[in-house]
Amino acid sequence: MAAAKKAVLGPLVGAVDQGTSSTRFLVFNSKTAELLSHHQVEIKQEFPKEGWVEQDPKEILMSVYECIEKTCEKLEQLNIDISNIKAIGVSNQRETTVVWDKITGEPLYNAVVWLDLRTQSTVENLSKRIPGNNNFVKSKTGLPLSTYFSAVKVRWLLDNVKEVQKAVEEDRALFGTIDSWLIWSLTGGTNGGVHCTDVTNASRTMLFNIHSLQWDKELCDFFGIPMKILPNVRSSSEIYGLMKISHSLKAGSLEGVPISGCLGDQSAALVGQMCFRDGQAKNTYGTGCFLLCNTGRKCVFSEHGLLTTVAYKLGRDKPVYYALEGSVAIAGAVIRWLRDNLGIIRSSDEIEKLAKEVGTSYGCYFVPAFSGLYAPYWEPSARGIICGLTQFTNKCHIAFAALEAVCFQTREILDAMNRDCGIPLSHLQVDGGMTNNKILMQLQADILYIPVVKPSMPETTALGAAMAAGAAEGVGVWSLEPEDLSAVTMERFEPQINAEESEIRYSTWKKAVMKSMGWVTTESSQSGDPSIFCSLPLGFFIMSSMVMLIGARYISGIP
Repeated sequence: MAAAKKAVLGPLVGAVDQGTSSTRFLVFNSKTAELLSHHQVEIKQEFPKEGWVEQDPKEILMSVYECIEKTCEKLEQLNIDISNIKAIGVSNQRETTVVWDKITGEPLYNAVVWLDLRTQSTVENLSKRIPGNNNFVKSKTGLPLSTYFSAVKVRWLLDNVKEVQKAVEEDRALFGTIDSWLIWSLTGGTNGGVHCTDVTNASRTMLFNIHSLQWDKELCDFFGIPMKILPNVRSSSEIYGLMKISHSLKAGSLEGVPISGCLGDQSAALVGQMCFRDGQAKNTYGTGCFLLCNTGRKCVFSEHGLLTTVAYKLGRDKPVYYALEGSVAIAGAVIRWLRDNLGIIRSSDEIEKLAKEVGTSYGCYFVPAFSGLYAPYWEPSARGIICGLTQFTNKCHIAFAALEAVCFQTREILDAMNRDCGIPLSHLQVDGGMTNNKILMQLQADILYIPVVKPSMPETTALGAAMAAGAAEGVGVWSLEPEDLSAVTMERFEPQINAEESEIRYSTWKKAVMKSMGWVTTESSQSGDPSIFCSLPLGFFIMSSMVMLIGARYISGIP
């Protein structure tokens, strides 16, 4: 019997989408932007101490190889010829920090994740050295001094991990965000791997001057980080190197394919949503929540707690575009927390069913400030609280309140962005895994009191990385000209409550946010740590209605 003929689809482009919770590899048709196949692997997060968040860089790399090989197998089953994959783009969780040995290829410590809070004392010590009238860190980087960004994570590794110190002294150490670790490994690693990053990821390190688009010596000196360990900074769309086979992993389906696109996940989503004009904005609902507004070729500095960041630079000779960004630390992560820590849902999808059962939080408000509050507050002392509880409150109300929390946090960022830009958004473009939750999307429209518009294909982060890779000079299989970009069908959610009710709910949320602040103090290591005091009643209230009845009297006796 003759072998079946392979389907002819024209050029295809692959995208690695390495997020905080999972890794995926997706393959798109470059002419239609149609998603043909993908594979996903969940990534473990480790919490060695309170406030610490780590991941295994080797597990992340293995997951990328696995996703590539499984996706290629699926394409073969669909009778699609994988030799049509002409380029690969990389999109990644930003700020997460890896230092590895360039001789052995081994990580020198776990990846320190963007959510990690261990560097709070480092931040406090460094902030004392910034003159009050000249915040040169913010003026050069667009970023506040915060545990969020990579520079303080590298500083902690240099101060606390002997293997890192020794490797730096012996000129064996390389630093990178996840994109750098992956590109170096996928292009050969110890056998000629390319040590690079792109402007969007570099702009999240606090070491990169967003005006000159170069590593900044003054910033590197301030943080005490040797410039020799930093990756080369490239544009978001150019050929960095070719995929090299990994014999040890038997992973080589795409050997020789160029890696030619690289964008931090939020910039990738901005490109994937085709927000190429000034004033266009998108909100991505992932582990965190990130609202970016394209400000064109000018840096706009926020007066209301937003970040100024590099949006993209789609080619070596192309101009750089900037964005204002509002960052929420905990969005999808709150659903994972309800699943893994409290066990009130068995799978993430169940939250929609629970929330639908009640259709209201019944006055219950959830502020998931597990890693402090990001934009617009930048308040590291905040911790998660659930308030407004009564005997009537059950797990369905808490599930509903968790979804509302994501929407309220987005509203706070949108308000800040409207004040900075001066032109209120008429609608919000959304993407990310959580947008499959229809209750969340309707709540978002109600709380913002503007329509929420969701593309029928929500994988815009991967799509953006694929577009950058396919459009690169030397690849040229994806046109970024507006007239050539495929029209995307949209689902639209209109507000269904009146404006007054929306404002009442929002103002009550703000009250709850104020109560979440100030839990962590300088005495937090002593007995009576207020962050512990905060977390105990949360568990008790949820697990036992009996404790709700006697809660106040019981909790006051906790040492």
